[in-house]
Amino acid sequence: MSRKFFGTDGIRGQANTHPMTPEVAMKVGMAAGRIFTRGDHRNRVVIGKDTRLSGYMVENALVAGFTSVGMDVFQFGPLPTPAVAMLTRSLRADLGVMISASHNVYTDNGIKLFGPDGRKLSDETELKIESLMMNGLENGLAPSPKIGRAKRIDDALARYIELVKATFPRKLRLDGLRVVIDCANGAAYKAAPAVLWELGAEIIPVGVEPNGVNINLECGSTAPSAMCEKVREVRADLGIALDGDADRVVLADERGQIIDGDQVLALIAQSWSKAGKLRGSGVVGTVMSNAGLERCLKSMNLTLARASVGDRYVIEEMGKGGFNVGGEQSGHIVLDDFCTTGDGLIAGLQVLAAMVNEKKAASEACHLFEPLPQILKNVRFKQGAPLESDLVKKAIEAGKKKLEGTGRVLVRKSGTEPLIRIMAEGDNETLVQAVVNDIAAAVVDAS
Repeated sequence: MSRKFFGTDGIRGQANTHPMTPEVAMKVGMAAGRIFTRGDHRNRVVIGKDTRLSGYMVENALVAGFTSVGMDVFQFGPLPTPAVAMLTRSLRADLGVMISASHNVYTDNGIKLFGPDGRKLSDETELKIESLMMNGLENGLAPSPKIGRAKRIDDALARYIELVKATFPRKLRLDGLRVVIDCANGAAYKAAPAVLWELGAEIIPVGVEPNGVNINLECGSTAPSAMCEKVREVRADLGIALDGDADRVVLADERGQIIDGDQVLALIAQSWSKAGKLRGSGVVGTVMSNAGLERCLKSMNLTLARASVGDRYVIEEMGKGGFNVGGEQSGHIVLDDFCTTGDGLIAGLQVLAAMVNEKKAASEACHLFEPLPQILKNVRFKQGAPLESDLVKKAIEAGKKKLEGTGRVLVRKSGTEPLIRIMAEGDNETLVQAVVNDIAAAVVDAS
């Protein structure tokens, strides 16, 4: 059965345009509420959101849907995605919901769902929700006396702050470290500065003045130049840039040089392996992970297992292989000892812990390998299915032949936007660039 609403990371789209309309949100609440109503207890759902203007609209529609099928709703207000995952378990909720379009612009929004274990729903469960949304909702309404209630949870932020601080080694403090923290005017604008300050760091906050329309605007992990500039300006020891819902992170060393997710994975793998905490004899990356990471891990006698792009697929692979560390080059870092989904702030704290433990600057601690030249190009398409075009298929095959033995090519459709993502890497950067350009031109011609 093909998907009509859910993509690789929940439901996402332009706010107030299908599928991100109040009607669809209400149907999600009604359908998911019915599926996760189990037993005679008062079933409950928790809802968090980022700082987008449309969050109010989507939240109210979801609340209407959930309460109409008899679920009680606990509303957190602005809170990171990983906080919702954590608190779903902590509050013994039957379901967790995050309203966010992550790193997208404010005009977009999305709905992410978590099961009672704090993990994202399986494809099978999402398909069941879709099926119910399109047929049968009228039969599941609660009788009047059993309509659900909704209430605000005022201490959700404080609970999350304490959970995050508990992931940092008790014997360590961040005294003497100057940290730039860019919250993307998003969900972590209160939590992240508070955690770092309470652990002893001197903080320089960026992107902590959300107004509903400035989330991810020239700040955060998708626009890290603001963080890098601030690091150089104030001579900080580390820069941490989160995205709109704080489930991904991009770092900068004391020189303002970017540290991506692959380097973070290498550092945590090295640190945890030395401490005897690393499980699975390696880490999980994705098909996008740089070959330099794989070579680096091999030198430590560790392995790199590759999953499909998307933190949910990383998490699935972690479960299959017994890994407790996984992540994406883009900055989704999943540390299963602490959280069931990516948490940019927790990942940043693990990097800081390694720096303090080893008494190393970020430029030394976080640059463990030289990445192979890797070029990624996103090509927007208006209609059709470019990857099914013979023209594009031929261009991809030609590119693979050119890089055979020295590199690789990966072309995929984005699960959240109308984009074709073209990636190639290899020892010869000029050749890699030519391969990407040829495939991009074919996609443009085919669409």
